[in-house]
Parts: sequence; structure tokens; C-alpha cells
Amino acid sequence: MFRADPALSHVKWILPHSPTRPVTANMGIVMPREGMLKSAKEIIQLISTEVESGTDPSRIVIGGFSQGGTMSLLTGLTGTHKLAGIAVLSGWLPLKAKFKEMASKVASQIPVFYGHGSVDPLSNSSRGHWNPRGTPPSGARGLAYNSYDSLGHSTNPQELDHLLQWIKNAIPAGDAK
Repeated sequence: MFRADPALSHVKWILPHSPTRPVTANMGIVMPREGMLKSAKEIIQLISTEVESGTDPSRIVIGGFSQGGTMSLLTGLTGTHKLAGIAVLSGWLPLKAKFKEMASKVASQIPVFYGHGSVDPLSNSSRGHWNPRGTPPSGARGLAYNSYDSLGHSTNPQELDHLLQWIKNAIPAGDAK
């Protein structure tokens, strides 16, 4: 859907898969802090490689679904690059108790797309994770919060269409480098 859209023909898509690491699954989703930080460093290395090859960080969007969205928030809001944006689908802010001290100086300047199902049992604020119904982390601005009625831990065409439009605005073709 996204790659086929002519308005995004200027986008280079890098879609890494996460390495297999032990986690507590289902309703007790936990990934050890060390594992999360190691994953964030790996994502930062991908970003750094793109920047070193000539891509301006303001042209980079990172994102993912569930744990991928969670890692995108952690990486994007603690990294040193001011990215074009962070897209989070059914994710949450990890390491909430320590996040304020970990947030980078540019965190509040990075736009965030946050899509969340209204009946998602895995990523909701009652589980102690930040979600945009509460206070955004580190005074984040540019938060596009979208809640989808009757959607669980999944996505739907409406959410994907909203994300597509958000990406088009975050990295428009006219500014391609």
C-alpha cells in the first residue's frame, strides 16, 4: 500500500526485523531494559548509516506496530537526531519511570503519529504505559493521536490511511534529498 503510492516514490523503505530476544508475552509484555537499549542502539546504527550516506535526519521516519512502535518511540525520543517523525501503531512508551531522564534535547521537536485501538488490551494506559490519552512524554509537540473504535491489538484500513497521509506530510516529495 505505501510503496505503491506514487506520492511516496521518493521514499527509501528500510524494514528491518527485530532479532529474537526473550520477552514475557501476552498481557505481561516485558522486555528487559538492557534488551530494549540494545535494540535501540541497533536502530540508531541504521539511522546513522543513512545519515552518513547523505540522508538528512529530517527526512527519516521510524515506526512500527506493537513492540516495533514501542522501540520506535524509545529510539526516536532518546536519540540525538531530529527525525521527520515517529509512527507508533498499538505501541507504548517503555521505561516510563526513567524516560524523562533518557529523553534527548530534540525529543519534543519530533512529530509523533500514534494510532491505537479503543479496545486494545495490550497497549493501554491502565497497564501503566504512556499512551497519548495522558500527558505526552517530555512535552512532545506535533502529536497526532488517532483512536479507532472497536479496534483491538491490530490495525485497520482507516488507521493505515491516516498513517499514509501523515507520512506524506512528514516527508513530502518536494523536499527530497
